[in-house]
Amino acid sequence: MHTTMLKAKLHRATVTHAELGYEGSCAIDGKILDYSGIREYEQIQIYNVNNGERFTTYAIRAEDGSGIFSVNGAAARLVCPGDYIIVCAYATYSEEELEKYEPNLIYFNDDNEMVRTSHSIPVQAA
Repeated sequence: MHTTMLKAKLHRATVTHAELGYEGSCAIDGKILDYSGIREYEQIQIYNVNNGERFTTYAIRAEDGSGIFSVNGAAARLVCPGDYIIVCAYATYSEEELEKYEPNLIYFNDDNEMVRTSHSIPVQAA
């Protein structure tokens, strides 16, 4: 049996660009992609914290160290620069792989600087 699990989460990144005329995708700072384990052209889900939009696209590499999170093509209509987004990538794992499974969770400040990383989400209290 295989289970689809969260592979990586980029939490509360700030949209820097919304480029309607650019070929569809989401450009993400290359250093952030490398650190998170998200590959270029990998399918990602984007959740817009500001308006509740949720959509699927793929990651492309932006300049290393730029802090860019650019939502491009048709999806650019679903965000505005300055919106907070959550970017998630998922993967399918075997039972053996799940024994060592840990997602890569990266948290950002308003300047898209990594402020914290983790491999688990705290238990939600009542």
